[in-house]
Amino acid sequence: MSYAGDMTSDSDDALSWDGDERETSSTPPLPKGWKAVGRGSESVETPPDTASEPDAGIEPSAPVHEPARVEDDDEPAGLSTAMLLTAGIVGGIYLLYSVGWVVGGLRLKPLANLIVADAMFLPWFVLAIAAPALWFLTVWVLTRGRAAWIRVTMLLLGVVLLVPWPFVTVGVIGS
Repeated sequence: MSYAGDMTSDSDDALSWDGDERETSSTPPLPKGWKAVGRGSESVETPPDTASEPDAGIEPSAPVHEPARVEDDDEPAGLSTAMLLTAGIVGGIYLLYSVGWVVGGLRLKPLANLIVADAMFLPWFVLAIAAPALWFLTVWVLTRGRAAWIRVTMLLLGVVLLVPWPFVTVGVIGS
């Protein structure tokens, strides 16, 4: 008579190889240079090379520190969420300012023809349209690596200085 504990089926034998019965630990082995201490430390595996050959000058119980990752000086730190939102909002305002300079400048074109020649009006008109984008780009480049409040202050200063006054005073309809 055979007992249930002694019985193995042929299907179980087909799925195993000789030597598969090696005990597996639920905890991973410690890295080189580390030693487990405290309750349950005897069940933690240590790599065989650390137990037999400790590194020169380093005790096996002392943790081995990885070298710190050196940041590249050329790689800028990422922008904060607040800075990205501020830059996006101010960039949108500058885009609206450029549109305001186009509309306001075109409304002043007939008046400018009476006073100045086209050769004087056109370069200043183009510069007025490009001024918000140039200010944004200049502030962005020149304040790289500086404190965020400096960048925000310069961007907000541009919001005040670059107001499209022809559009504000005359508007789309004109007077």
